[in-house]
Amino acid sequence: MDPVAESQKFFRRISQSSNIMLFLLWHVVHLIISVLYIVREIFRAIENYLITNGYVKTYTNLNLGRVKYLGIVIDSDEARNTSKVVELLEWLSALGVKKICLYDREGVLKKSKAVFMERFGSTENSVAGPLVSKKRMDFEFVSITDGKEAVAKAANLLFKKYYVDGDSEKPFFTETHLTEGLKTLGAVEPDPDLLLIYGPVRCHLGFPAWRIRYTEMVHMGPLKYKKFGLIMKAIHKFTKVKQNYGS
Repeated sequence: MDPVAESQKFFRRISQSSNIMLFLLWHVVHLIISVLYIVREIFRAIENYLITNGYVKTYTNLNLGRVKYLGIVIDSDEARNTSKVVELLEWLSALGVKKICLYDREGVLKKSKAVFMERFGSTENSVAGPLVSKKRMDFEFVSITDGKEAVAKAANLLFKKYYVDGDSEKPFFTETHLTEGLKTLGAVEPDPDLLLIYGPVRCHLGFPAWRIRYTEMVHMGPLKYKKFGLIMKAIHKFTKVKQNYGS
């Protein structure tokens, strides 16, 4: 009997057994997560039904005075479904939302701007820029290129102001300096009070970071599964939040 060969066989069997156990464990974990997701979606559907049909009186009167500027972030792939976006905007209009910032990373929503303008009976501002005046709602269209271009121009402006002159004081640039540069360029729009995010991941998908310093963010799931009642819930929950901005 070759002890080396026997030991190799032994460790090979252990390795095979470990692989089988890991394979089974992965499937068990996947099954548990899938069941939890299904239960969560059933609960969300029931909750949406109760809120939408007025069975939950808590959400019948929304304090929209707290939501002066609403941000909507949509995954670019989902933003191509214009009918779903229009339906979402109709819901928000029905709730009484007046000002909306529409963002997707690739600028898909910008390309559909004419559709939204026609749908909501709007006319375009004579002033150049992403802000479009609506009779029912004011819209701003933003993509990731807007943020990069604005920051680059602001940085260039600050460099010329503080660093070109060799005798001037060289400050350590802070948020205040960036805001100063953006304001000088006229690139500062209001910060959204609330950001509703539609997409597969729980992040702001590249929305300009300096515009969400005090913004509440809520992940709403994929756009195709949007629910009117859950929008009401998100807005209501935000209006009850006490925000502390510091000194």
